[in-house]
Amino acid sequence: MPYSREDYIAYRVERAWKTFSDAKALADVQSWNSSVNRLYYASFYAVLALFAKHDINSHSHTGVKTQLSLQFIKTGRLDKRHGMLYSDLFDYRQKGDYGDFFDFDEKTVIVLIPQVEQFIRAIEDLLVT
Repeated sequence: MPYSREDYIAYRVERAWKTFSDAKALADVQSWNSSVNRLYYASFYAVLALFAKHDINSHSHTGVKTQLSLQFIKTGRLDKRHGMLYSDLFDYRQKGDYGDFFDFDEKTVIVLIPQVEQFIRAIEDLLVT
């Protein structure tokens, strides 16, 4: 049975929130690098939902970041602070996942959690307009 675009969008939003919940749980046990990874992916899944609504395709994480900036940040449809957050999360995930001897700390991660929550909510707002 094929899924509709609305099904896909709902799935991506649900996955964003589940992954966000995972990020908070990892922060609770002070697994900072893993929490950052999940915060990035929570944001990434929300952006994929937004792209599905607007027929925007991207085949890489870098492409998603670029298209988000071009289609939503530079046009003012999404606040610049959300664009900066997504860009930071993109870089942080790279450092945390692939950097040797690199560990995030509580101070860095704790402030990201409410920002990612606001980011996902802002994307949800764009999904209903």
